[in-house]
Amino acid sequence: MQLSFGPVYAAILLTIDILIRVVAVVIVPVNRKPQTATAWLLAIMTIPTIGFILYLLFGSTKLPRKRRERQRQINQYITESVENLAELEHSDQWPEWLEPIVELNRKLGAMPIVGGNSAKLYPDYAESLAAMTDAVNKARTFVHAEFYIIAFDRTTVPFFEALTAAVERGVTVRVLLDHVASWRSPHYYRTIRKLRRSGVKWQLMLPIQLLRGKFQRPDLRNHRKLLVIDGTIAYTGSQNMIDRSYNKRSNRRRGLQWKDLMVRFEGPIVAGIDALFITDWYSETNELLEREVSPPDPDIQRDLLDCQVVPSGPGFDGENNLRLFNSLLYSAQEKIIITSPYFVPDESMLYAITTAAQSGLDVQLFVSEIGDQPVVYHAQRSYYEALLRAGVRIWLYKSPTVLHAKHFTIDDQVAVVGSSNMDMRSFSLNLEISVMVHGKSFVDQLREVEASYRAVSRELTLDDWQKQPLRSKVLDNVARLTATVQ
Repeated sequence: MQLSFGPVYAAILLTIDILIRVVAVVIVPVNRKPQTATAWLLAIMTIPTIGFILYLLFGSTKLPRKRRERQRQINQYITESVENLAELEHSDQWPEWLEPIVELNRKLGAMPIVGGNSAKLYPDYAESLAAMTDAVNKARTFVHAEFYIIAFDRTTVPFFEALTAAVERGVTVRVLLDHVASWRSPHYYRTIRKLRRSGVKWQLMLPIQLLRGKFQRPDLRNHRKLLVIDGTIAYTGSQNMIDRSYNKRSNRRRGLQWKDLMVRFEGPIVAGIDALFITDWYSETNELLEREVSPPDPDIQRDLLDCQVVPSGPGFDGENNLRLFNSLLYSAQEKIIITSPYFVPDESMLYAITTAAQSGLDVQLFVSEIGDQPVVYHAQRSYYEALLRAGVRIWLYKSPTVLHAKHFTIDDQVAVVGSSNMDMRSFSLNLEISVMVHGKSFVDQLREVEASYRAVSRELTLDDWQKQPLRSKVLDNVARLTATVQ
């Protein structure tokens, strides 16, 4: 039976359609980037009802009001908790352009830059996991573990056993894991049961629990990865606590294996990384932890590394990581080398990178030859031609490995490592941790890592790229449009 709408119903539907479009034009552009507003308006104008419903669900990049208020308290706490750290004054060893960036980071994220730190890189997945497990086994007072994804699987069994053993010998163990990201991964419920049996104190980050009144935009996620031991050792970087295949059948069929980079820090910077865990713990539990700091080991020899933690996410007023990245990109004098698994820059970053290349700087980008997220992968590809024409050298890390490391270097002096991708999701929607490091010895270590990437990558040339079939170019550009819808 065919339904027939009369003139009255048709007029009502038309009125609703017009109202949606008019309201969208008024409210969508408010305090929003032009490219993001344009993408949302395009979606709403094309499919008004569905587009507007999606906007109501996903259009706001703000956390709930109570959470934002708590974040303001957290920002104040960060300031107070690190005020006793010995903040560095301007050093003669710094390049002239570094001091204003240090000040920018301090104003945005409240963290000072501190000297006297050492760092060790772990570019091997198994070695990194073994090192973190060993650190937990040696913990004396507390363990703070925070990961975007935590899964109890055959690869992470030793780490979970180390957490259990730490609890049994009287160590306070706290664990944070992102709710949605971990829930979407295999073995989630087995992981939760293991955490409960282990006796650790654990909490979901940004949970979606409607019956408990906990809800925000579903894709606002806590993407940080960090581990703090006794206030003296900290690990951070790109690696989640899960098997390299992420335990997914589709990944195993394709032979996908993730390659990450974690960094072990010692020195005053550990207090800054731990302060970030403490603020996230407070956000989820309303429990404000006292700073638990163990005295440093006097026998440890430390390099002269200056380090500064830069937290970012929707709880801050500005896009802290994007501002840091762009400031460094414009400050480079000789060389920029970027590694990012998901490279979908906004217009400001694209201009910064291409301007550097057109100015004669050596600009290189490492990305994966294949992608695990089709939309992001194709959106990323849509930028290749503009980058290549500007003179950026693009290295494609050969499949089936997914290069998941996130770091970049500026000249031979400054580097940034952490959890943040160079995409609009990490700039606006995810809570991230970045650590800016000044010190040639650290950059030299990263140069070795970059060289290892280059040895197993193929360089993409403009001639090669122009041979792409038309259907691929169309798909890439459509994905680019969807990537700007935030």
